[in-house]
Amino acid sequence: MRGRARRRVDWGRYHTWAVLAWLFAPIVFMIVFSFNDPAGRHNITWQGFTLKWYQNAFAHTELNEAMFNSVSIALLSMVVSGGLGTLLGLALGRFTFRGKQLTNLVMFAAISAPEVVIGAALLSTFLMMNVTTGYWTTVIAHVMFCVSFVAITVRARVITLDPRLEEAARDLGADSWTTFRLVTLPMLFPAIMAGGLLAFALSIDDYIITSFVSGDVTTFPLWIWGATRVGIPPQVNVMGTLLFAVGLLLAVVNVVMARRRSAAGD
Repeated sequence: MRGRARRRVDWGRYHTWAVLAWLFAPIVFMIVFSFNDPAGRHNITWQGFTLKWYQNAFAHTELNEAMFNSVSIALLSMVVSGGLGTLLGLALGRFTFRGKQLTNLVMFAAISAPEVVIGAALLSTFLMMNVTTGYWTTVIAHVMFCVSFVAITVRARVITLDPRLEEAARDLGADSWTTFRLVTLPMLFPAIMAGGLLAFALSIDDYIITSFVSGDVTTFPLWIWGATRVGIPPQVNVMGTLLFAVGLLLAVVNVVMARRRSAAGD
């Protein structure tokens, strides 16, 4: 009589969960310690539960200014790079033109190049042009490295579009703009939204390039780095938790909207 077959261990699943746990451990730590009640300046040892840091989340003026700079720069970068990246991704995914391969090369070079190199190159460019580094140079720098991520995301979506849908719209009398607005753009919207959220996350998270081109402007990551010398206040964990919650909410909304469009298309 044959013995009972041994159940195979799905090591891939356990490995996936282990990697996810490793990636989310710092986020969990940040969320948990946003409710901690430390006795001193260093918020690294659990000493008790409290909600007072959420009640006094905006007690530090310099931290509030740094957060405002980061959020506003990230929003501007998301909007500008979202528009430019969408047009670039649409052109790369649909048309054949002279310089297309070079454009692809430059786009991937902007993604793969070390941030130190990009930051130093941008700083040298601004200095040679006698441009004072500050808020707007930071916006320009963030748009520059975010455009490629948006363009790649949109291009991948453009390649998978069914051209028969646009042809059907034209056969029904729609002009080019109406076809783009009512047919192409709704199908591209999930990719545009995903690219925009990625641009926002990359911008608000950036430290290296920002440190080269920010001048006297302080962003959230730069402020945290400076505060590590004297002790990071618990409000940093509170603001980080709120940012994570907003980003997660936007990502969930994007996924839900994409599924609804997919279900409506079926």
